[in-house]
Amino acid sequence: MKLEQLRTFETVARVGHFTRAAEQLYLAQPSLSRQIAALEADLGMALFHRGPSGATLTNAGELLLPIARRMLGDAQTAREQMNELAGLRRGRIRLGAPPTLCVSLVADVLTSFRSAHPGIELHITEGGSRFLVGALNESALDLALVVTRGTDPAVQGTELIPLLTEELVVVSAAGSSLPEELTLEELARIPQVAFNRSYDLRMATEAAFSARGLEPVIAVEGAEMDAVLRFVERGLGVAVVPAMVVIGRPGLRSARLIKPALTRTVNLARRNDIGPSAATAAMQEFIFSTVDRLAAPGTDLARLVTPTARR
Repeated sequence: MKLEQLRTFETVARVGHFTRAAEQLYLAQPSLSRQIAALEADLGMALFHRGPSGATLTNAGELLLPIARRMLGDAQTAREQMNELAGLRRGRIRLGAPPTLCVSLVADVLTSFRSAHPGIELHITEGGSRFLVGALNESALDLALVVTRGTDPAVQGTELIPLLTEELVVVSAAGSSLPEELTLEELARIPQVAFNRSYDLRMATEAAFSARGLEPVIAVEGAEMDAVLRFVERGLGVAVVPAMVVIGRPGLRSARLIKPALTRTVNLARRNDIGPSAATAAMQEFIFSTVDRLAAPGTDLARLVTPTARR
């Protein structure tokens, strides 16, 4: 049974005449008759009583008609839903990102994307970069934003597209007297709010201190991102965070780290063996454009964030 045959059958049943059905379908009558004959041969029984005044359904035809209409309706629904997916009127995107990006870059990306494509469902997974790459390789994510600092996470089967290089800055409460620039030696003497050890950021900061033989003063230990920022706003200590985290937070002020500066690279990770859906391709473009906008000359982040040339 072919959909074309069912459509022809339904039309003949509805108008009760082979010739008029052929006119509605823009078919030559012999072609229409061959389709009905092929359908009857496939089913092994006649579907119409043919007479001088037209065509009426046999018992088999009456049984088939509601089934044919359901099948044609399902085919139309499938076609419409595929068109909606292609037109970004519906669909789903599963995006992964570390917590430090969820409170900065990802929030901006999702706001813009949701405004442009409100019919697309957005599913966000937070986690470390290695966890996110694993989820991507297991097809649990469509895209991921991951952080590297010289060495990539395990990326077999995954393509990494560098988006930007971002400085790590020292944040303090808005009314603090923190200088505009700090060395690691100076920072080590200031009480700090330290992230949970599951954060790549915590491990990178500790490695920088250790490389210079420094032992930082820890005021609060083991906090998550939202708590760290709130504790800093309350004056419990300073924290080392990515520059983009400070966007839209008037309760914080930032100072640059110098001698040495600490940086990280933010990458877009995607599977290199699966082509992107229309929704995923659109999300990629929103990520690219958001990075360019945040780091544009004249913005607060221009000196702290450097977009990377993308393939």
